[in-house]
Amino acid sequence: MNDQNQQEVTIRDNPDQGRFDVLVEDTHAGFSMYKDFGEMQRIFYHTVIFDEFEGRGLAGTLTRTALSTSAQAGYRIVAVCPYVKKWLSTHHDFDEVTDPVGREHLRALR
Repeated sequence: MNDQNQQEVTIRDNPDQGRFDVLVEDTHAGFSMYKDFGEMQRIFYHTVIFDEFEGRGLAGTLTRTALSTSAQAGYRIVAVCPYVKKWLSTHHDFDEVTDPVGREHLRALR
């Protein structure tokens, strides 16, 4: 097993910044931006994994944790981010807590 697989990965909600952060050994490796909307919806609109951390599966880990944490807190998921939308298309365990994107969600992001 190489050292890369043994590195500690942490996902943290950062509500002051409206994002979930992913850290590898306490180094910021990326984030997933969200905006809370209306009656307990959370719009995920942008996901980034920094170049030096790509190829480690961090985007999937970040997305699963961000969506799980949000759903457990009572939020419904609205996926505007292309990565989150694609991820949800193959992870149907979130179907019951996902709402379609509407014009009102896009307006809220302007």
